[in-house]
Amino acid sequence: MKPYSEHYSTLARVGLPIVIGQLGIIILGFADTIMVGQHSTDELGAAGFVNNMFNLAIIFSTGFSYGLTPVVGSNYGKQDFAAVSRALKNSLPANTLIALFVCLCMGMLYLNLEHLGQPEELLPLMRPYYLTLLASLPFMLWFNAFKQFADGITDTRTSMWILLGGNVLNIVGNLVLIFGLCGFPELGLFGAGLSTLISRIVMFAAFAILFFCTPYYNRYKQHFFRQSVNRNDFRQLNRLGWPIALQMGMETASFSLSAIMMGWLGVAALAAHQIMCTVGTLCFMVYYGIGAAITIRVSYFHGQGDRANVHRSANAGFHLILLSGLVACTVIVLLRHQLSGWFTDSSEVDTIVLSLIIPMLLYQFGDGMQVAFANALRGIADVKPMMLYAFIAYFLISLPAGYLFGFVLDMGSVGVWLGFPLGLTSAGLMFYMRFRKHARS
Repeated sequence: MKPYSEHYSTLARVGLPIVIGQLGIIILGFADTIMVGQHSTDELGAAGFVNNMFNLAIIFSTGFSYGLTPVVGSNYGKQDFAAVSRALKNSLPANTLIALFVCLCMGMLYLNLEHLGQPEELLPLMRPYYLTLLASLPFMLWFNAFKQFADGITDTRTSMWILLGGNVLNIVGNLVLIFGLCGFPELGLFGAGLSTLISRIVMFAAFAILFFCTPYYNRYKQHFFRQSVNRNDFRQLNRLGWPIALQMGMETASFSLSAIMMGWLGVAALAAHQIMCTVGTLCFMVYYGIGAAITIRVSYFHGQGDRANVHRSANAGFHLILLSGLVACTVIVLLRHQLSGWFTDSSEVDTIVLSLIIPMLLYQFGDGMQVAFANALRGIADVKPMMLYAFIAYFLISLPAGYLFGFVLDMGSVGVWLGFPLGLTSAGLMFYMRFRKHARS
């Protein structure tokens, strides 16, 4: 363990603000789900379906923006600040094009909501909520461009504070708009969507103002205005961003498409799926924060040509993810009988939630492994093979297994969720073996 001790402390220092920011998102997800569930169980089911559809769009879009981090991190390792600023400037139009593409795809899905086999009584609740989340996507992507730039230069605290501030704003907006406090109309689920839109606009504006109107980023701002959008940098961001987006998109698709299958089992199963996805995301976001730190540190050493520390950073990050996973799973097990009650008083939903605890715990090791080594591969810009691995793991293993267990073998909700451990673990093993191959080459 001695060769890793320095990396543990550095990864913790860089990753902790990212973890805190992501935990803020988790708290927001809990608050959203609790408040919507307290307003009505039907709205909880509608939110569960729409959120799962948008999780696919959000993770895909965020995955594309991750292509900026290894570029920034590598140039930061070389102390090439002009190249860092040029990468940021090119990422803004690149993220704008992705936003237009994703909004077009999600708009087409919106026009076909009634053909997805969901309970008809939920459709009037889904539609307005869906449209507000759709309008918020461009602002989220522009914020991500600044966030990945800041993370790449190891300034992870700025993003943390903006995320936490945006989450507080979102929670307050939920209270006011869902339940009609302070003289505002009671908007229910639509109010939750409107609050999300407002908070994402404010977070993007805050980061843009901080970058352009304060001296904090002067070193990069002066180069930003001198640089131009150019074909080489734009292509590099797309060459890295698209494979990451597709890999992460396919992973999220396994959960989003599973939500459709859960909807076939009824409103209670869909509501339970939403609750368990919210709880499971607690673990994932902690992994994500440490994984982002792995990308930052691996890309930094990769830019310096330090192969030994590239691999030590990745392995140390995986160790930290395993430790955090053990702690998170212990907490979930201890609180398993209280989870459902935080969101709804439905006994049927509570029974399904308890049945999904075991498959959720089973996939934590695989999820941690795939996060650690996917981020390590991003740090060395070896991202193209991940698309094939993700397709195999999530579309050829996870989803078919979920359908087989859930419907062919008639295991219901538990069967659908049993596909996740198989898919995530197989993805983690393939990413790990690819990174090991890089170590030997």
